[in-house]
Amino acid sequence: MKSFKCFRIISYIEGLSYLILVFVAMPLKYLAGYASIVKSLGMLHGILFILFAIALVRFIQTQKEKKELGVDYFIYSLSPFGYLLIENSLKEIQWNKGI
Repeated sequence: MKSFKCFRIISYIEGLSYLILVFVAMPLKYLAGYASIVKSLGMLHGILFILFAIALVRFIQTQKEKKELGVDYFIYSLSPFGYLLIENSLKEIQWNKGI
């Protein structure tokens, strides 16, 4: 249960950081000339993405989920709104397994 909860939290935070980076920081860089915000938020998002990948591997191993699910989650994470797909899937897993 610990890896499930950890993965869910990291996935959500990483997804939000991606949205902030794409829809707030990037426009500020190109429309207002604030290049430093992309640098700092990009670094934070990069760290969160690495944590996401580590948590994903731990989740798949400890919850004994199919590896294809891990591949799907990784592909979802490459899209700015992909974390919503992951969250919906995790809610379904939580409901089915009673976690």
